[in-house]
Amino acid sequence: MNPSANIQKIFCAAGSLMGWFAVIEQLILMLLNQQTPLATTLIQFISYFTILTNILVALYFTLLWLRPSSRWGQFFSKANNSTAVAVYITIVGLVYNIILRSLWKPEGMQKLVDELLHTVIPLYFILYWVLFVSKNSLGWKNVFNWLLYPFVYLIYILIRGSVTGLYPYPFIDVSIIGFSQALTNCRLVFIAFLVMSFLFIGLARLLKKPLL
Repeated sequence: MNPSANIQKIFCAAGSLMGWFAVIEQLILMLLNQQTPLATTLIQFISYFTILTNILVALYFTLLWLRPSSRWGQFFSKANNSTAVAVYITIVGLVYNIILRSLWKPEGMQKLVDELLHTVIPLYFILYWVLFVSKNSLGWKNVFNWLLYPFVYLIYILIRGSVTGLYPYPFIDVSIIGFSQALTNCRLVFIAFLVMSFLFIGLARLLKKPLL
């Protein structure tokens, strides 16, 4: 194995361990502080885009660390799919740090987990993308496929919220801001995904090759 591959493997191992620690610890904290039935708490847990995307990142790193030659390992290693994950986790970091960070002040373990999920892991994955992902095959046409995940997610939380009254984020909470404003905010988030996707393609055109 060449030095670059060794570094990548170590990078993936660290990303995997960090990702699973953050996700599992966040679940434990939610269960310890739950004010709803267990099933509701678990569904609410996986209804956060942050959690779903950090699970995706943890799976990505785990597969490229332990099973890179498997079907799913090869799937995630493709530049198209690696960049999609980079877009998703970047949006997680931006939305939290620009919109949501000021809404609460976590302490102790919750603060550590919060920083991992919303700042450290997004930056870590972006660094991984810059260093290790081959970018020659990326094109503008890839962008529209990447929008399917956030689109399905937004539809899901609006439908679930209309049934349960529970929304994962205040900027889409129809019970507080109304359906019209929630829909407007969804459009803005969707536009953010579109813009970020184009930015990553543009950056890929500049970098073209992995740095390591």
